[in-house]
Amino acid sequence: MSKKVLYELEFPVRCSPGILYEFLSTPAGLQEWFADRVDFRDNVFSFSWNGSSEEAEILEQEEDEFIRFHWLHAPKEEFFEFRIQISEVTNMTILVVKDFADKREIKDQSQLWESQVKDLFHRIGN
Repeated sequence: MSKKVLYELEFPVRCSPGILYEFLSTPAGLQEWFADRVDFRDNVFSFSWNGSSEEAEILEQEEDEFIRFHWLHAPKEEFFEFRIQISEVTNMTILVVKDFADKREIKDQSQLWESQVKDLFHRIGN
């Protein structure tokens, strides 16, 4: 099996960092766009989609700035992260998604993230 590589996607969003962070870091917020059902217990999120579920632990977080998760089934060095940045030029909020994928799967994974983030933007009225 080939080693997965880190890739990064950026999405400009018309939303305050505080509101965006709620959608990225709370069960209620994540359930709005990321998964059909989200539960949180003992620093572990349980995400459910169409009857299947995955668990991810929070590795690190900084309120209104970023949250980094690790899928419990994945190798320790892999993670996915939502980071909130403010453009110095436009003063616009930017959502940065970092994730790991096989090189030949990055395009498909990126399209999946784009679809998910589109749902998020719809929920926040962007």
